[in-house]
Amino acid sequence: MQKKLGEMKNFLNLREKEFFSPLAALSMNAVRRTKEPRQDQSYRQAFSLDADRILNSLSYSRYIDKTQVFSLIKNDHLTHRIVHVQLVARVARTIGRYLGLNEDLIEAASLGHDIGHPPFGHDGEKFLSALTKKYNAGFFHHNFQSIQFLEHIERKGKGWNLSLQTLDAIVCHNGETHFKKIKPEWDRTFKDFDKLLEDMITLKNPDFTPMTMEGCVVKIADTISYLGRDMEDAIRLKLIKRENIPERCQRLLGTTNGTIVYNLVTDVITNSQLNPYVCFSEEISQALEELKAFNYEQIYLNPKIKKHLKGIKDMFRFLFEQYLEDLEKQNQTSHIFTDYLEGLSNGYKKKYSNAQMVRDFIAGMTDSYFINQVPEKIRPQYVDNI
Repeated sequence: MQKKLGEMKNFLNLREKEFFSPLAALSMNAVRRTKEPRQDQSYRQAFSLDADRILNSLSYSRYIDKTQVFSLIKNDHLTHRIVHVQLVARVARTIGRYLGLNEDLIEAASLGHDIGHPPFGHDGEKFLSALTKKYNAGFFHHNFQSIQFLEHIERKGKGWNLSLQTLDAIVCHNGETHFKKIKPEWDRTFKDFDKLLEDMITLKNPDFTPMTMEGCVVKIADTISYLGRDMEDAIRLKLIKRENIPERCQRLLGTTNGTIVYNLVTDVITNSQLNPYVCFSEEISQALEELKAFNYEQIYLNPKIKKHLKGIKDMFRFLFEQYLEDLEKQNQTSHIFTDYLEGLSNGYKKKYSNAQMVRDFIAGMTDSYFINQVPEKIRPQYVDNI
C-alpha cells in the first residue's frame, strides 16, 4: 500500500510538470533547511505538507481571537483574523488556478501569512514596534514574526521545517502597499532569505518581492481580501454609508464586497495570464488605489474606532516592561515563564535577548489573553457599537 501511495505522489508530481504553467513552483522543487528522509518516502507533496503543518500549529489556533480591524466591539459578525486568512486563501487559490500555479503553495502561504500578528491588529503592531525598537530588538513586523513563530518557537523551539518557498511568500506579503504589478525575484536561497530577515527588522517600512509567482498572488490577494470586507464591517457599524464609496470605485469595482472581490480577481486573471508577473490593468489599479485611500481615511484612521483602543498603548508598555523585569529578576512565577518559556528549548533561550523573548510572548497573545494579563482596574471595556 505504501509503495502504491508513493507511486501516486510521483504521478502527482509529473502531472504538475505537465499541466502547470512554466512559471509555477513545482512541489518536487521545494527546499527545506533540514532534509527529511521520511518525507522523501511519503506520499504527501511538499507544499501540501506545509499547509497541514501550519493549520495544525498552535499559532494558527490563536487566530480565532485576534483583531482584524475593529477591536473591543461585541458584534459576532465582524471579521476576525481567522476569517481574513481563509478569505485570502480562497481568493489566492482562485487566481492561482486560472494562472496554472501551485495551489498547495498558495494555500500554505495564505494560511500562515498573518500568524505573527500581535493583539489588536495593526495598532498593536505599531505599539509593539515602538517598544522593540526602544529595547534594541529592532522594528516589529508581523510578517517577520510569522517566520519567528513557524521556524523558531513552534514545537517547543524546533519549528516546522517549512519550505523556503512557503516561508518566502509569507514574509514578502504586504497588503498595505499599493502596486499595479508584482514580478517574482526568482532563485532566492536560504542564505538570501536569512539576509532579508536581518534587513527587515532594521527598516521601518520594509516591502520585499516574493521569489515565486505563487507568493506574488498571495501578496495581491491579501489586498483584495481585506478592502471590501473591511468596508462591509464599517457599514455594519454605521461608520460609513455605501453611497460614500468614491464614484469611480463604484463604477469600476462595485459597492459590495462580493462585486469588489469578483471584479478585482477577474482583472488580475485577465491581465496576468500571458505575463511572467501578476498585475492589474491601469484603470482598475487606479480605482483600487482610490478605494484603499478611502478606507484609510474613513475607516482605519477614523478617530471613532481609535477611541476604543484608549489605554491599549499603555498596556503594551506595562506588560513589556513587566516581563522584562521578570526575566531580569528570574521571577519564575511570572506568566512569561509559566505560560511561555516553560518547555521551550534551551537553544531558544540562549539565542534571544530578554527583549526579543518578551516580543515573541506578547506577539503570540490573543486579544483576550493580553487583556487578562493586566490588572483588572485598567482593563478596557468591550462596547456594543462604535
